Parts: sequence; structure tokens; C-alpha cells
Amino acid sequence: MNLAPIVLFVYNRPWHTKQTVEALQKNELASDSELFIFSDSWKNDNDKSKVLEVREYLKTIYGFKKVTIIERDKNWGLANNIIDGVTKIVNEYGKIIVLEDDIVASPYFLRFMNAALDSYEKEKKIWHISGWTYPIDPDGLGDVFLWRVMNCWGWATWADRWNFFEKKPHELIAKFSKRDIYRFNLDGTEDFWAQVKDNLCEKIDTWAIFWYATIFINNGLCLNPTVSLVSNVGLDGSGVNCCSTDEFNMESFPREKPVYIDLNMERIEENTEALRRIKRFIRKRNSFLSRISKKINKYLKPI
Repeated sequence: MNLAPIVLFVYNRPWHTKQTVEALQKNELASDSELFIFSDSWKNDNDKSKVLEVREYLKTIYGFKKVTIIERDKNWGLANNIIDGVTKIVNEYGKIIVLEDDIVASPYFLRFMNAALDSYEKEKKIWHISGWTYPIDPDGLGDVFLWRVMNCWGWATWADRWNFFEKKPHELIAKFSKRDIYRFNLDGTEDFWAQVKDNLCEKIDTWAIFWYATIFINNGLCLNPTVSLVSNVGLDGSGVNCCSTDEFNMESFPREKPVYIDLNMERIEENTEALRRIKRFIRKRNSFLSRISKKINKYLKPI
């Protein structure tokens, strides 16, 4: 198996970075895999000491075929750092496995990612491989499924797909019809489109929503394990674009025991049952958050 390079993006979270690296080291393919680490520079003096602490830790990393550390000499920001890093490495190697500094992978994460990259390289309908899945009931879905939405908590792709990537919110907004937006929003279940508008207004500066949009425009599909192979330890308010919650993490596969994941699917098309279950999870979550928000606002109203 021709293994894909692993690319890790880090900033100012030493503890999270260590969890991510130590989990990767436990993967059986780690010692045969190249690891590239892009360390963004500090935004301000408050971040400097933590960034330097992370960089000192990076120098101690072992257990991989080769470790290459790229230290940015200025602050690129999360989106630009990832876009530039992914583009450079995937164009050199043809494929890539990507992690950020808060993603803790199962010991068979690398085997799954590499096997999926090899199995579906020539299946041009599949654009993206995810390591994470919404915490839905996996019964009857098989080991993997396809759907339209991209997840970025541990993912992989190929150069010939990534080369279509564009971050142009103005052009995207001009191009999308109301029907496109409805489908993009998971048939009205979630407001992903708001992220595109917020990027246009410079309220946020993100990359993942535009990779999803690129896949969507090209009628691509994303391959997901039915049960997540990663967990996100950064949902504690410490990240650049995240809140504090644990509702998206659900571990069902044993973390130490080797697991065979059957990559075969009867049809290369969106799995309607998996889609239905994800929509149900999102609706339930949004309904709960809505009720909490109303209760909070009730007590915050001025007298």
C-alpha cells in the first residue's frame, strides 16, 4: 500500500496537540507514514508562549517514517494555513490525510483512510473521506456510507479533487439558486449557508465550508465510516472556531482492538437512510438548543 502523507495543523494548544500526536503514534501504519506539521505563528504576545511551547514539543515527536515541521514566520490564520498546507502537500503526493490539533484518532484510523484512498481513487464521484460521523444509530447501515456533506474532523482526499477548491464567497452566492441553498442546507435541516455569508461579511474566516461547496457544486459524494474513528477533544472553547460541547462525540468501536471495516457498497450514491438519521439528529439537537436559548432570553429581557 502506497501510504498517504499525514498533515497536521497546530497553533497554541500544547495539551490538545499531544493528545492528537500520541493517538496517531498508536496507529500501526504510523511508522511507515510521513508526517508534516504546519505550525502557525502567534497573533499576539498572549499567544506567543503557547505557540513556542507547542513548537518545543513538536521537536520531540517520534514514531513516524519522517517528521517535517513547517514553522510559519507570521500568523497566517487557520483557514490560510490549512489551504496553503493542504495544497502544497497533496499536489506533491497526489493524496493526503489531514488532521487539526484537537482530533484524537483510533488506532486503525490510518489503515481506514489509506484503504479508502486506494479503493476509491478512480471512483470520481467520491471526493472526500471523513473520519468522523454524526452520532447516529449505525444498525443496518453497513460499515460505510455516502452522502453530500463534508466533515473536517480527520479527513482525506486526492489532488485531482482538491485542485477544484475555491474560496470565493461572492461568486458562490451569485451562483447558488434557492434550490441549491436548500439542498446545501441538508434540505433545510441545518444552516450551513450562513457560514458562506459570514465569510463574505468577514465575520468569520474559515475554509471547510468552501471545500463542502466545491464538492457540492461538482455533485461529489463524501465517504463516512458509520461509526466515528475520531473524537474531537477541542470542543472545550479553546479552538478558533468552536464552542464548548460534547454532544458530537460518541465512541462505539473499541479503541484498542483491531477492527475490519468493509469498504464495499452496493451503489455509489447518497445513502438515504443514513441521511434521514443524520437529519433527525440535527433537528433534535437544534430543537433542544432553541428551547434553551428561549429560556435564557426570557430571563435576560430588560424590565
